[in-house]
Amino acid sequence: MELKGIHHVSAITANAKDNYDFYTKVLGMRLVKKTVNQDDTSMYHLFYADEVGNPGTDFTFFEIPMAGHTYQGNNSISATSLRVANDEVLTYWKSRFEEYDVEHEEITEQFGRSVLFFQDHEEQRLVLVSDETNQGVAAGTPWDRSPVSKENGILGLGPAKLTVPNPEPTVKVLTELLGFRHVGTYPSALAGQPDIQVYQTGQGGSGAEVQVEHRPELQRERPGRGSVHHVAFRVDNEEELADWKKRVTKHRLPNSGLVDRYYFKSLYFREPNGILFELATDGPGFATDEHVEHLGESIALPPFFEDQREEIEANLKPLDTK
Repeated sequence: MELKGIHHVSAITANAKDNYDFYTKVLGMRLVKKTVNQDDTSMYHLFYADEVGNPGTDFTFFEIPMAGHTYQGNNSISATSLRVANDEVLTYWKSRFEEYDVEHEEITEQFGRSVLFFQDHEEQRLVLVSDETNQGVAAGTPWDRSPVSKENGILGLGPAKLTVPNPEPTVKVLTELLGFRHVGTYPSALAGQPDIQVYQTGQGGSGAEVQVEHRPELQRERPGRGSVHHVAFRVDNEEELADWKKRVTKHRLPNSGLVDRYYFKSLYFREPNGILFELATDGPGFATDEHVEHLGESIALPPFFEDQREEIEANLKPLDTK
């Protein structure tokens, strides 16, 4: 068995409308699903992605209106990357960030790629990464009705960075359980800190990469708005996911068992540093209950929640996404 790459990253926002405005109107991603957190239907779960929500392009958010400030630190998913086509596109984004007053740094290099660090309005830690030299998992296709032109559009998810006080148990899970391979290192941006370790799976490349940062001096992160909840990795199908469940159980890691999210099937577990991993199937996808042309326009509910639609919608603050 081999994981195919990153499936999605899920984060926390305190305000669905502001979140929608930033990720669709500034970043130009498409809202492909407006639904609810299946574990707490009182909160929105918003999925931003490429033109149809292909696996590996989904950046999702749970709305928790009372979410407090994130106190950044250890035991966390400390950066989420978004892929763009080439180095020149980063120059476009730097200008766009200046136009929209988006907090950002200068274009720099990381692991042989040009990158641009930035933050959203809730201090979500984000990186644009150029695919100019990338070889590996194919990128997605930007939506042709985005306010950002297709040639400058976001193509999907790049590397996820984990920050941990002790990397050994995390690396053991990545390599011995999940089958990631060590492909290199790059220097930390902080003087005196250990190099960042880089691991890839499947076809490799930026869409199948996890980076591990060793920061023993940091306190444990206190998550809130602008923090990442979990990272999910791609599994080909449900049959293979069942085999992964057996494998995770054999490694004595408590897990959720198979969970039906309707748009994909999932398995959740925490690695020893407490970071939540999800394994998720590539299908059936977001067009299962909506026409591709109208993804994200209305509140979509899996069939097992349809009989509660009136109550669920009454508890949600209206969010205009048409």
